[in-house]
Amino acid sequence: MSASHVPKVAGIDPSSSGHTHTAAAAASAAVGHAPAADAAPQAQAPGTTGPDSPAEATPLDRIAVVQDRLAGWISGLTTLHDLTERLARTRTLDAALHEVLRAGAALVGAPRGLFVLEPADGLGPATTVGLGLGHAELGHLETVPRSALAYGRLLDGLPEPSTGQRPTRPEPGPLGSAADPESERPEPGPHGIAADPESERPEPGPHGIAAGTAVRPDATPPAHGESSHAPGAGAVPGAAPDGPHRAGSVTPSPVPPADTESALGHPGPPVEAESPGAPGCPGVAEPDVLGAPGLNPRVREVATRIGYAASYAVPFDAAPVGRLGVAVWLYDEPAGPDDHRRHLLGLYRAYAAEHLARLLELHRQRHATAALTAGLLPHRLPRVPGIRLAVRHSAGPRGGGDWFDALPLPDGALGLAVGTVSGSGPDAVAAMGRLRASLRAYAVMEGEDPVAVLSDLELLLRLTEPDRSATVLFAFTEAPGGASGAGGAPSGAPGGPVAAASGGTFPRTLTVAGAGHCPPLLTGELRTEFVETSLSAPLTMLACWEAPSVEIEPAPGETLLLYSDGLLRRTGDCADRAFARLRAAAAGAPREARQDPEALVDHILGRLLPQGLDDPASPEDVVLLAARFEA
Repeated sequence: MSASHVPKVAGIDPSSSGHTHTAAAAASAAVGHAPAADAAPQAQAPGTTGPDSPAEATPLDRIAVVQDRLAGWISGLTTLHDLTERLARTRTLDAALHEVLRAGAALVGAPRGLFVLEPADGLGPATTVGLGLGHAELGHLETVPRSALAYGRLLDGLPEPSTGQRPTRPEPGPLGSAADPESERPEPGPHGIAADPESERPEPGPHGIAAGTAVRPDATPPAHGESSHAPGAGAVPGAAPDGPHRAGSVTPSPVPPADTESALGHPGPPVEAESPGAPGCPGVAEPDVLGAPGLNPRVREVATRIGYAASYAVPFDAAPVGRLGVAVWLYDEPAGPDDHRRHLLGLYRAYAAEHLARLLELHRQRHATAALTAGLLPHRLPRVPGIRLAVRHSAGPRGGGDWFDALPLPDGALGLAVGTVSGSGPDAVAAMGRLRASLRAYAVMEGEDPVAVLSDLELLLRLTEPDRSATVLFAFTEAPGGASGAGGAPSGAPGGPVAAASGGTFPRTLTVAGAGHCPPLLTGELRTEFVETSLSAPLTMLACWEAPSVEIEPAPGETLLLYSDGLLRRTGDCADRAFARLRAAAAGAPREARQDPEALVDHILGRLLPQGLDDPASPEDVVLLAARFEA
């Protein structure tokens, strides 16, 4: 099974090696490890000596040890800086979740993963995104009982199985040395760490630290050509992995970390890993999923089908939500992150959780505003004989005042309107709803006169909201053949003028009036031109608003396009160029798109907004309403 490769970032897997005495350290410094010089020394064959023997160590060698260690940590911090910078540039919750997965995969060395977002406050959204996992593979994971998966137990607050406790380390002896009966053997220990004959000395180690073994000039050097680095080695006991170190007094741990065997691919039970970034909020490492005792049969089946052999799950918590979700990274072979990789991931997680919490709050606010806007706009377009309608609307991330309406009027007439209310946010959305409701009331009473509708609307806005301005375009078309047919049958009814008039549903006449709004665009096979409405100011901008209306007669097959100024601003061009691009997009539509208003609006938006209608980076609302007059 092929999986997407994690892109290389600074400090991860460098291709160049260092100097001879730092070559082993350079390999471990790729992820900010402590260099090989800080690891516990390995035993050397009795009687052998060489230029690198500790007996011949010089102050320069000890300085090189400190420099190598600092270089490793600088590499790790550089990696964290690059990854947090990339995360800070994300503007949506979905983009941030994908970036967290990519960054975590680079830090822990896993090719695939998933983030299960389930905020603890229950307000949503609940979603799952994957890295290197398709929808089918994510679906397979969802069929596994949650209690059988590490991330499910973290989400539900379930305790880890009794076999999942971290293996205990050897207890220190009464004099501060590790109580290991093998420590007196001259051969290296089971992990390649040589015993220290000085470990039985009754005196405490340097700086009064009982546990650990100090590096001394007479210590045994590592075997030639072998790396002496062990995960977590070189740390001062009792100090954090990134604690202070002094030249000549580096104290490597006498035993490897508890997850060393798992990291090398040996079977082992789930290991509870304390995350350095947030004490008390542990992650769970499963270094060998298929080799774990008491494995759920469904877990074995899904792991075999997906092709993962190990996992590392880390929770993400941030106030005030609490637990946001859990990220899981999957390994193709039995493996797991060492202590230093976990520490880097903990540092990254501390920042990522706060960033995700902020984006989660913004996501909820945007969805609440979008839901409010959708509730104030038509849920569906009316069906009028001889006219096909289509609309596209997108509210900005902060909520805006762009709106539209298509309302059936008495006697088979139709009213079309688009408008924009000044401002943004919930106040603008509420004002838009009031303006649209008022226009509908005036249109029902005097819709055949668009100028009168806008005049009444301007008076209402001036009396009720004098500090707010608005632009509106209103178009009215009556049923062809007059307001009523023979015998008084209403337009559009069987036997009415729509069905009985000779020549089908034509001629139709459109009466258009605007108050500071963009002119409509009429497009068809023979022409694509803007309807020249008379110049007029937005509502409440002048002491007395008044403008004449314009009458047009669309030909069969032509489409009238009404739009908001947000569509033009979203192009990023000046006004003249934006108008020209809109006209060119409509004129260049293929024949099949002209015959379907749904296809026509999609074609125009695709030409004008290649980044898509719902662009979170743009604050503009967009409205595009199309009315095609059938032959």
